[in-house]
Amino acid sequence: MTGVLQILAIVLLVPIIVIDTVFLSEILFGLAGSVKPMRAAPRSSVALLIPAHDEEASLPAMLPGLLDLKSSGARVLLVADNCTDGTARTAREAGLEVVERTDPDRRGKGYALAFGRDELAKSAPDIVVILDADCAIDRAALTRIVQRATITDRVVQAAYVFRPALHASAAVQISNFAFATKNIVRQRGIARLGGPAILTGSGMAFPWSTFAALDLATGNVVEDLVMGIELIERGLPPVFEPGATVWSDSSGDSGTETQRARWEGGFLATARSVAPRLLGTGLIQRRWSKIWMGAHLLVPPLTLLLLANVVVTLLAALLALGTGMVTPLLIGGGLLWALIVAVAAAWAVEGRRHISGMTLIRLPFYIAWKLALYARILGGKRSVAWVRTERVDRP
Repeated sequence: MTGVLQILAIVLLVPIIVIDTVFLSEILFGLAGSVKPMRAAPRSSVALLIPAHDEEASLPAMLPGLLDLKSSGARVLLVADNCTDGTARTAREAGLEVVERTDPDRRGKGYALAFGRDELAKSAPDIVVILDADCAIDRAALTRIVQRATITDRVVQAAYVFRPALHASAAVQISNFAFATKNIVRQRGIARLGGPAILTGSGMAFPWSTFAALDLATGNVVEDLVMGIELIERGLPPVFEPGATVWSDSSGDSGTETQRARWEGGFLATARSVAPRLLGTGLIQRRWSKIWMGAHLLVPPLTLLLLANVVVTLLAALLALGTGMVTPLLIGGGLLWALIVAVAAAWAVEGRRHISGMTLIRLPFYIAWKLALYARILGGKRSVAWVRTERVDRP
C-alpha cells in the first residue's frame, strides 16, 4: 500500500511541476526588460483596421488619436459590425472611412475582420494593424510595430494593457494587474526564451500577404489566440514588441466579469483541444515555437494555478503522513512558495501602478470571486457573443 501511495504522489507532482516550470520561466525571464533601438526599414503603406460593435459611447475619446494617425499617413478603416447605435455615423462625421456589416446570424470579431479585409483588398496596404475600437496607440508605437513587421515579415504584437485605475474596485485592480503580468511580463519572458508572441487581439501588425491568407471568418471568442496558433502551425510564429504599447480603459465590475468569463472560458476550451497536439507535433518536428505554445497553453489562469498548487500541496502532505515520505510535501510546498514569490516580483516590476496597497489585503475575496466565475464557466455559462465591454470613466 505504501508503494502505491508513493507512486500516486509522483503522478500528482509531475504535471504541476511541468506547468509551474513554464509559468516561473516566463516570469523570471520577463521581469527585466529593455527596448532595443529599431533599425531602419523601408517605408510601408499602413492600414488600421478597427472592428467595432456598438462603440458609439467610447469612440469620441478615441477619435483624436485615430485622426492623428490618419494625418500621419495611415489609412483608418472602421467596420461597424451589426451595430444598433450610432457607431458608423459618429465615425463618419469625424472623418473616418467606415464600412457597415449586417448579418445577425454570423456575429463576431472574426467576421468583422474578414469583411474589413475584403474592403482593404481593393487597394491592399503593405501592413495591416488591428486595433480594437476602445483602444489607443500613438504614432511612435504604431511606427515601431509596423517597422518590425516590415523587417521580420512576421506578425508583431504590441504590449496590450489597461490604463491604471487605482480608484476602481479591488476586482478590477487585481484583474488589471493579472492582465499586465500576462501581456507584458510573461510576453517578455516568452520572447527571451525564443518562443512565439501570444496574440492579444489589439495592437497586432500583419504583413498583408500573411493577413490575406488567414482564416478569419470564425465565431471563435478567442479569435486572436486561434490566429496565433494558426500562424505557428504555418511556420510563421508572431513576435512581441515590448517597445510599443496599446492602451485601453478599465472595465467596471460587471464588464470585468464579462471579459474574464469570455476570455478565460475561451482560453481554457482552446487549451484543452490544442495544447496536447501542439506539444506532440512540436516534439516530433523539433519546432520550439510549437513546443512552447503548447506548454504555455497548459498554464491555467493565475487563480486556478495557485489553487491547483494548494490542492497538490495538501494531498502531498496527506501522502507524507501515510507513507513517511516527505519529498512530495517539500516539492509541492516549494513550488507554491516559488509561485507566490514570482507573483510578488511581477507586482514589484509591473503591478504597483495597477494595485494600491490596501487592495492587496482583499486578495482572498478576489480569489473567491474568480472561483465562482470558474464554476459558472465549467457549468456551461460561458459567453461566446461579441458584446461591447463597458468602461469606467477616467478620474
